[in-house]
Amino acid sequence: MAANSASPRQGQRGGQPILEMRGITKRFPGVVALDGVSFDVRAGEVHALVGENGAGKSTLMKILGGAYAPDEGTLLLDGRPVSFSHPWEAQRQGISIIYQEFNLLPYRTVAENIFLGREPLRRGLVDYGRLHRDTAHLLARLGVEQWIEPDTLVKDLPVAHQQMVEIAKALSFSSKVLVMDEPTAALTDREVDLLMGLVRQLRDEGLAIVYISHRFKEIFAIADRITVLKDGRKVGTVDASEVTPDDLIRMMIGRPLDAFYPEYARPEDIGSPLLELAGAGNDVLDDINLTVRAGEIVGVAGLQGSGRTELLRAIFGIQPFTRGTMRVRGQEVRVRSPLEAVRLRMGFLTENRKEEGLALLQPVRDNTLLVHRALRPLLARADGVLSVAQLTGRVDLRAAGLHQEVQYLSGGNQQKVVLAKWLAVDADVLLFSDPTRGIDVNAKAGIHRLIRSLARSGKAILMASSDLPEVIGMSDRILVMWDGRIYGELPAGATEAEIMALATGQRKGGRSA
Repeated sequence: MAANSASPRQGQRGGQPILEMRGITKRFPGVVALDGVSFDVRAGEVHALVGENGAGKSTLMKILGGAYAPDEGTLLLDGRPVSFSHPWEAQRQGISIIYQEFNLLPYRTVAENIFLGREPLRRGLVDYGRLHRDTAHLLARLGVEQWIEPDTLVKDLPVAHQQMVEIAKALSFSSKVLVMDEPTAALTDREVDLLMGLVRQLRDEGLAIVYISHRFKEIFAIADRITVLKDGRKVGTVDASEVTPDDLIRMMIGRPLDAFYPEYARPEDIGSPLLELAGAGNDVLDDINLTVRAGEIVGVAGLQGSGRTELLRAIFGIQPFTRGTMRVRGQEVRVRSPLEAVRLRMGFLTENRKEEGLALLQPVRDNTLLVHRALRPLLARADGVLSVAQLTGRVDLRAAGLHQEVQYLSGGNQQKVVLAKWLAVDADVLLFSDPTRGIDVNAKAGIHRLIRSLARSGKAILMASSDLPEVIGMSDRILVMWDGRIYGELPAGATEAEIMALATGQRKGGRSA
């Protein structure tokens, strides 16, 4: 049975493609990034593009957006061959790309960002009256004028509203084709719903939308057709109404994913408590009581703003607890900074690995030894190369070598480097915040297996995640947060309905295994 009963615009996808990419090939030194890929999108359609990291999605879109020129193949817009030597040329032809990392100037206003370099002039000066009127018109078209003012500084907007500014900026070019690359990666569930409504509105207005995402729930909610890439080749294009998530997984990784999540811990695998909190709290958390034992994974679920991320940051000393008690390996401690947490052999895998977990311009070796050197500078000698090789081998890192800069690794491999960094200092209390955010389905499975193997080696793992299937599939116990408190506890295998009943405050407590 298909994942959804009907495609969002079933029966309305006829007609000629507004955009076609035929036989696109792109080679880099030693690598064929794209091998004869064809792709098209029609007006009034959402065409999802999916595949593992490294499948060729970004390269294909950079060719579409004028950042790369294809070595072979043809682009057609409205049936006419086109070629772009610069992104500006693609934008002038009506092709706009919104990347996961926003391209906005934080200290400029919304209006100045939308029309940057194209400001209306009057007698040689910027006509701010017209600039604000044109911006207000675009915001009204999107239905967000009640939340976003043209003269607001971008830095003062929440992430979801910055996303709306990017869309308004794209529409200001009279776009025919809009490419959205992981548009919900930094959004809350409520903000995702808002964006989905906006995408449907633009589709119904006749815009052709290419939607790139690892989140199957969004893809099946919004897409009319889905194209799968693998290893630089097109696997196929399917109607969203005629396939299931399992079908897509088989297409993406070339095999069925029999065990997406590893087995739960057995009772005999669980050891003594390594982390305990009693009555802990600060400005956003209150009366936190929990225990994490050696060998187990305790999941933390909750809606955005429930305190799940703040809980991990408090334990690690980023936003310390100001009351209550914490015990690590049975000893009462007070953690007031990350350095104190690290000295207690605690590790924190932040959801924002690029800004808070890695030095992107440094090689794998230096990143792996980042904390080790800070704690034991005299031990980071030449013999560290062997230990780093062993550590990266343990996390199954796929890289060109220990000299490769981390910025060039896939999201999954970047996360493995963060893990290796904490293994280098023998951290045995590990805090994970959205550990597979922005990672493709196959890499997720690898991270999940790695997390479980760490638990089986005696680590105590506290994992907060916004992905409910991940929480359910990985956790030996589940703590559900609401309004800064742990509102209940559920056993392994709990249902999404049970979690949401606690996460929304409908009931308190939980159930035993």
